Amino acid sequence: MASPLLRLVVLFGGVSAEHDVSCVTAAHVLAAADRDKYELVPIGIAKNGTWLRNDKAIATLAEGGELPDRLETAGTEVEPLAAIRGDADASTITVVLPLLHGPHGEDGTIQGMLELFKVPYVGAGVLSSALCMDKAMAKIVAEQAGIPQCRWIEFRDGIDDPNTIVGRAIDALGLPLFVKPANLGSSVGITKAHDASELDKSIDLALRYDDVVIIEESVTAREVEVAVLGNTAPEASVPGEILPGSEFYDYEDKYVTGAATLVIPADLPAEVTGEVRELAAKSFTALRCAGMARVDFFYETGGRGWLLNEVNTIPGFTPASMYPKLWEASGLSYPDLIDRLVTLALDNHRRRVGFSTEH
Repeated sequence: MASPLLRLVVLFGGVSAEHDVSCVTAAHVLAAADRDKYELVPIGIAKNGTWLRNDKAIATLAEGGELPDRLETAGTEVEPLAAIRGDADASTITVVLPLLHGPHGEDGTIQGMLELFKVPYVGAGVLSSALCMDKAMAKIVAEQAGIPQCRWIEFRDGIDDPNTIVGRAIDALGLPLFVKPANLGSSVGITKAHDASELDKSIDLALRYDDVVIIEESVTAREVEVAVLGNTAPEASVPGEILPGSEFYDYEDKYVTGAATLVIPADLPAEVTGEVRELAAKSFTALRCAGMARVDFFYETGGRGWLLNEVNTIPGFTPASMYPKLWEASGLSYPDLIDRLVTLALDNHRRRVGFSTEH
C-alpha cells in the first residue's frame, strides 16, 4: 500500500502591502512542486485577513492543468487551524510553506501560530523572522556579530524629535540618502532623497508603512545577493549581481517593468566570491535563520569591500526572483529546492519538539 502524500499547505496573500507579490510567488511555487510527492493545498489570506482555500487551484492541480501566473485569494472560507491541519488521518504529515511577504507573515506572527499548533513549517522561526523583518534590530545584531554594513540611523515616530531628524541625518550621513520603513520588503516605501526637502517627504512616505524608519548613507557599490539554504550547517549559493534598470532596485524594477538585469553568477574574482559566500552564511547564522534566506550585500570595489544590506527570510520565488535562480545556477533545480526546504522544515521541527519542557 502506497504511503500517503505529504500534505504541503502553501500560505499566500496576506494583509501587508506585499500581498500581490505573494500571490505571484505562490503560483510559481505550486506549479514547480512535484505533484507525485505532495498533496498541494493553496490557502490564501485576503487583504481583510479572511482565510480562503483556493478550490479552483486545487482542482487545476488535481487535473494536471496549468495555474495562472497569479493566484487569487478566493474560494471557500476556512478557519485557520482547520485549514492547516486538514481532515486527513493521523498518518498524514503536513508541512506549511509560508509565502507571506512582509508584516503579518514574514515577521514571526504566522510562525508563532504554527509553533502553537505544533505544525512543521518552512523557514525561519519566530525570533529570526521578527528580527530580520525589523531592519533596525537586524542591523544592531549584525553589528554585534562583526558583520560590516553601511552607516545608518533610525527614526522612531513618537519617540524621536521629528523637527531635528532631517538635519541630524544629513549631518551624520551626508547626501543623498536612502529611506526605508524598518518592517517591510520588496522595496515598498523605499526612496532616495537628494536634498533636505526630499528627505522630509521620504520620511513621511516611509511612516505610512511603519513607525520605525531607517535612513542609510548612499554608497557607490555593486549590488550582490546570495541564497542560503540549511539549518545548523547553512550552504551558500553562487552570488548574483543586480544591475538596476532605474536609479536603484525599486518595486517597479523588481515586479512591474522587469528592467533590471540579473547576472548569475556575478563576475567576481574567486577569492571575493568565497568571501561573500562565507559572509552570507555568517549573517544567516548570526540572525538565527533556518531553512532559507536571501542575503543582500553591497560591494565597494576599492573601498570597504562587502557591506551587508539586509537578510530576507521569505525571498520571492517569482520568475524574476533571485533566490531560485541562484540555486539553479548552483546546481539545484526549482523542484529539488522545494524538496530540500520541506526536508529542512521537518528536520527543524523534530529538533525543536525534542526539547523537554519539564523541570
